[in-house]
Amino acid sequence: MTNEMSKKRLTTRDLITTGILAALYVVCAFIGELIFGFFPVLTFLVGGVLYVTGMYWLMCLAYVILGIVAELVAGSANFKSRIRNLISYMIFVISPIFSYAMLWINQDAYVKYLVENGTEQAYMDTMIANAHIWVLPAMIVGNLICSFLSGKFGQHLLRKHFEKAGVV
Repeated sequence: MTNEMSKKRLTTRDLITTGILAALYVVCAFIGELIFGFFPVLTFLVGGVLYVTGMYWLMCLAYVILGIVAELVAGSANFKSRIRNLISYMIFVISPIFSYAMLWINQDAYVKYLVENGTEQAYMDTMIANAHIWVLPAMIVGNLICSFLSGKFGQHLLRKHFEKAGVV
């Protein structure tokens, strides 16, 4: 029974792995924001990191809700199913899109919020001019494709480097 209990607890290795992967996620999100954030047309490609970076509140809410849903999906197989873990990842990384979804849900409130927090009106005007009806579905599909490919690549790297080394 003691052996069974110890398997269900987080180990130091689990916490280190989680910390490393979380830091990599934040770094990659910042790099994407640096690349695409300066151009209003390309800004639809990146959602940002969190509310504290100035994004709309709906993204934070999406992170919480979709984070819980992703946890339930991965946890339904005790985090051991590569397919469910991949689906869980795909669910979670769609969260930043909810910031931009406000352009189609409540454009006036979204623009007002961002302009009041320092975004140039000209930037917002360009975003609005490029927020065609097909852009939101394209963002979602593009995000799902990219998260699938990056998730598969991550699983490959995990298998190749960390599982062989006995880290995971």
